[in-house]
Amino acid sequence: MTMWACLVAIACLGRAEPEPETTRLASFLVIGDWGWDEVAHGNIQSRHCQNLIADQMHATFAELEDVKFVINVGDSFYPTGVTSEDDEQWGSKWRQVYSAELRSVPWYSVYGNHDMLADNGTCSNDEQYAAQINYDMKDLDHFFMPGFSWFIEHEDLDLEVLALDLNDLWEEHTCRHSLCKEECATVIAERTDAAWELFYSRMEMSNASNLLVFSHYPTDYFWAYPDVIGNLSGAKRPGGLERHVEYFGGHRHNVDQTSTTSIAPKNNWLVGGGGGWSCDGREQGFLVGEIFDDGSVVTRPVLVDYCACCGCWWWWRPFP
Repeated sequence: MTMWACLVAIACLGRAEPEPETTRLASFLVIGDWGWDEVAHGNIQSRHCQNLIADQMHATFAELEDVKFVINVGDSFYPTGVTSEDDEQWGSKWRQVYSAELRSVPWYSVYGNHDMLADNGTCSNDEQYAAQINYDMKDLDHFFMPGFSWFIEHEDLDLEVLALDLNDLWEEHTCRHSLCKEECATVIAERTDAAWELFYSRMEMSNASNLLVFSHYPTDYFWAYPDVIGNLSGAKRPGGLERHVEYFGGHRHNVDQTSTTSIAPKNNWLVGGGGGWSCDGREQGFLVGEIFDDGSVVTRPVLVDYCACCGCWWWWRPFP
């Protein structure tokens, strides 16, 4: 070997191989607690905040160009939900607020506690009475919710979405305001039991590398269920293969990862800052999720100006 060849070989040994580039396969959005009402609301005084977030969602949707679905963690219609598939609130609080483009993909949804109060399905486990249950993926005039708790596989993305109705976690504050206090308590306890059963089943049986799990409630509401936190944080596929989990909950009106119970090394978000009720923190907005061809899922918040949502004294505003 010549001296020149030796020098080239030594130089090559010290050169790091470039990281392979990843390609995004698809994306999704996540939002919660957004259906503002002019009569019943917290410290958000108008629909302006919800509109700001909806406009930013539209811009983000257009920028991404590959959004496959929207995850909606509930409290979609303040203060008491819709009564039927023909309720005018489907128009006034959803279709007239979020663009046709945003509604051109399915909105994967669950019930929030407010959604239940005037819903006839709260008094029965028969899904035919539930105003938001919809089995037709092509019906984009309503959410896609093919059960109180349900799952859907996206085999082309190596991903599964798991939706859980856990409203028994807020039963004492919900059923007393419902149309049927005693029946409500029984019904939502049964639904939550069924949700946990589905959760354990899918955690054990699903072969998807990525699992997107959502309910109306953030992980700090699972304090009485340490095995649920353990299943989320230690999630494996059949055969002990690696699995990533992203968990999304709402109910509290902010977008953050600091107020929830950690499921590290997996990931979870509070995403209840949709502009529908109040500002429980300074982070109001929604999430973007990106799915890549190396099997990774990356999530990030998109926030709007807090002062535009809940108002600020002049000294709270950042200097330009």
